Amino acid sequence: MDLKAMLMAFNEGLTFYIVFPTILFFGLYLTFKLRFVQITKLKLSFSYLLKKDTQYQGNISHYQAIASVLAGNFGTGNISGMAVAISTGGPGALVWMWVMAFLGASIQYTSCILGVKYRKKNSAGEYVGGPMYYLRDALGFKKLALLFSCFTVIGALTVGNFAQVNSVTLPLQQLGLNAFYCSTIIALLVGLVLLGGLQRVAWLASFVVPIKAFLYLTIALIILGINFNKVIPAIELMLTAAFDPKSAFGGVMGFSVMRAISSGFDRGLFATDAGTGMVPILQASARTSNPVIDGIVTLVAPFLVMIVCTMTGLVLLVTGVWQETGLQSTNMVTEAFQRGLGHSLGSYVVIIALLLFAYTTILAWAYCGEKAIDFLLGRKCGAYFKYIYVLLIPVGALLHVDLIWRFADISISLMLITNLIGVICLAREVIGESHAFFENQHLSNKAEDLKLNNYL
Repeated sequence: MDLKAMLMAFNEGLTFYIVFPTILFFGLYLTFKLRFVQITKLKLSFSYLLKKDTQYQGNISHYQAIASVLAGNFGTGNISGMAVAISTGGPGALVWMWVMAFLGASIQYTSCILGVKYRKKNSAGEYVGGPMYYLRDALGFKKLALLFSCFTVIGALTVGNFAQVNSVTLPLQQLGLNAFYCSTIIALLVGLVLLGGLQRVAWLASFVVPIKAFLYLTIALIILGINFNKVIPAIELMLTAAFDPKSAFGGVMGFSVMRAISSGFDRGLFATDAGTGMVPILQASARTSNPVIDGIVTLVAPFLVMIVCTMTGLVLLVTGVWQETGLQSTNMVTEAFQRGLGHSLGSYVVIIALLLFAYTTILAWAYCGEKAIDFLLGRKCGAYFKYIYVLLIPVGALLHVDLIWRFADISISLMLITNLIGVICLAREVIGESHAFFENQHLSNKAEDLKLNNYL
């Protein structure tokens, strides 16, 4: 068995026997205990993004924090990751992605509250937090906190660096450009922003994220509008394949329910980062009056990310490109957009979106990796990590696409498993604080209504 096959077998086992059942049962537990917070508080989540919060402690606004989160989430996993999901797990993988994102949102909500609650102020006056802090300070799991930090560094290099660069350079190579030279230019551009710290990353993310999402979604919706008669059959295929692939494909495609679940959860995890612990690291710097508010704010991220992923998946299905052999990762998506739009403009839109998606994701993960190194070795070493991270960017262009995705999937699964230990142990704490917060909010709203009625 070669390295690729070994890594795939290990990752599928990790996902199917540990990640899948844990997220399924614990995600359902939190969903019921928090009264379906990912649905009932989604509207409130959007409203908090627009509120001014300059009077509270923190380094960046809620909008900048969630923009940084989306910078990390809106990566190549939303584009090339969908091609990987469908090619390895079939159309049913998209359904399991939604299941993962829905249940993962409750886990992310919980971990973000903990990340802000147990955050610290470092010597530079910056608020830092994340799973490593609540694993160590709330639970006393010092070794587990160190282990999570190590997995975060590996995740930053594989998920946030190599996978992003590799996905971007694939279509650039098709245009006749040198992958190494292109990745070197990306490294220089990343370095210019990264050296400015989180404030500069957050500022750039708050500007770029809405633009790249609007550009990509607009073209995807146009393609789906052109192929409107194929959208419903594509959704039916997704649902059928999610639970009975052999019935959907006549048993000739080589897909299985296990592979659909494994691929769907891997790609959902990769795209949303829900439960991995990355989001609370980024959210810990937000100005806030109550950690529960930070949990509510982050509900926006998995919802928006899965819309982008679904649009990509549907474009691949309605154009029929997913059934063609010889197309890998990003090249499958560029072909789908070109064919769907009936013009080469489609592929250029994907390439531009990929560059923007990858660029901000590389920056967001760099910050997470830096904070993990800070926790492990101190701030001085964390500062050096930024330089090493930038220098390693061109390496991603030289590695094989399948190998990168396997390492990335394993590293992010290990982050999730480690973080879940802390979240599970502290879940009751978060559930109690959430209920108290929502009850106070309800009483406050009733008091305001009563005051208004008396006035009238």
